[in-house]
Amino acid sequence: MSRQRNIEIARTLLEGIGQGRDPEDIAAPFAKDLVFEVQGDADAMPWIGRRTGRQAMADFLRDLRALTEPLSFDVDDILASDDRAAIVGALRTRIRTTGKVMASQFAIVLTIADGVVTRFQMLEDSFALSRAAR
Repeated sequence: MSRQRNIEIARTLLEGIGQGRDPEDIAAPFAKDLVFEVQGDADAMPWIGRRTGRQAMADFLRDLRALTEPLSFDVDDILASDDRAAIVGALRTRIRTTGKVMASQFAIVLTIADGVVTRFQMLEDSFALSRAAR
């Protein structure tokens, strides 16, 4: 896979999220056996932890929209290798249940094989997220 193609896959994901596309449509090009990982306090938000399957991506997007209000989502860079794309940036979001605002830098690492995302890993300040959710 080419680095440029992996950057395009990352951009397509970001566009789908930014345009509010249906979570099932955004998740459709992901692998059926996708490995979905967001490290942190699994009791803080439903998407934190390790899950498998394309549905995990759709559930993440649905839960994210229901439980948070995005205040800012700034992408600083998209980096790529032959089998990965990494989206690096910063975000601010309000947790709807508590009204608290969480700010964090983030990295989303997509592992890609044959044009399909096989692993989605998000790294963020999970401590700040856990505190804002409680």
